[in-house]
Amino acid sequence: MPVLNSFGEIAARLAPAFDRKPKRPGAVHRTGQPVRRNSKEAGTFEDQYFRKPEVGETDRTLNAARHALDAGRKLRRDARKAGTKLSVAERLITQLTAGAVRVLEEMLTFARKNAGRVYPSYDRLAKDTGLGRQTVRRAITILEAIGLLERQRRFVMVPGGGPKPQYRQTSNVYRTSLPALVRRFLPKSLRPIPIPADEAHRQQEDVCETAAMRKAATCEQQVAFAFDQNSPLGRELHRLALRVDERECHFGSEPLPNSL
Repeated sequence: MPVLNSFGEIAARLAPAFDRKPKRPGAVHRTGQPVRRNSKEAGTFEDQYFRKPEVGETDRTLNAARHALDAGRKLRRDARKAGTKLSVAERLITQLTAGAVRVLEEMLTFARKNAGRVYPSYDRLAKDTGLGRQTVRRAITILEAIGLLERQRRFVMVPGGGPKPQYRQTSNVYRTSLPALVRRFLPKSLRPIPIPADEAHRQQEDVCETAAMRKAATCEQQVAFAFDQNSPLGRELHRLALRVDERECHFGSEPLPNSL
């Protein structure tokens, strides 16, 4: 092995290691296929994820987003004139753009026509709205930050011919909502009427009962609640859950979550 006698020779040998460009966000799976973080397998969760909007809900959400857009412009103008700083919530509202509202309108149209099943691609949104693909991407990021839109990435398994399964990303799924952050900027005539106290108490009891039921459920019941049993992932998890219940949950004893 040659001996490096000078600092110049050492620097020349180490230079390529320091000149490497940083990797782009989004790791590459060992199969060579890109895998996005927090992605879920298509066909395993959509039935629990999608929600059919109520009558008039999409129109109310779009109207609220348009009022929030006007409120954000007014906040930005007043803060510039007065030289004051905006709060965190106000800064989020000022980030809302006309392009983001247009993308939200298209999402709400899909939700109204498809009973809440929204999964358009970026190219489809760019074509329908007349916006650029990068503009659509930024608009979705803004809507997510405000809370008007929720996104879940998906992947599918594809036959690769090798010993290991390969995956590829497919279109995301989306779910719209009207957050309290946007409601506070609505005029009083458009703010939703608060639910009665007894109804709020009943909803809270339902949440507590559901949490207690899931806590006391076996592994098999947990998997059946969270995954589609007809998907490959759901079938494999169901098989593993049965084995865990057989080994850890004895007849007449408490379910596994309680015993732990």
